[in-house]
Amino acid sequence: MTILTENPHAGSFLLAIDDEGNLSRDNIVVASGAGVLQPGAVLGKITASGKFTLRDAAASDGSQTAAAILYDRVDATSADAKAVAVARHAEVRGSALIWKSSDTAAQKTAGLASLANAMIIAR
Repeated sequence: MTILTENPHAGSFLLAIDDEGNLSRDNIVVASGAGVLQPGAVLGKITASGKFTLRDAAASDGSQTAAAILYDRVDATSADAKAVAVARHAEVRGSALIWKSSDTAAQKTAGLASLANAMIIAR
């Protein structure tokens, strides 16, 4: 029997959002080179371009600060990609968030604090 692995579904990390008129979500651009990102990926915003990438605590280009959470899968391996992100007023399942594999517990805690500043609360 073949075993299939199912990837996260769009918005599967969400517990609740304040979303009348899409208040919680923004259209964004994920920067080329970010790779394939799954729903729940914690994003940082690159200051110079305004584009997003997987949050990198070791970066110094703005992406070190958690700014949003990717809503649905996106492939930005070789080109910029349009996407939707949860940017404010949301309650999310902390265990479903996707961080850079090298992030430490302390770096994740700092990232959650940055998200809390945007009223994105992890439970």
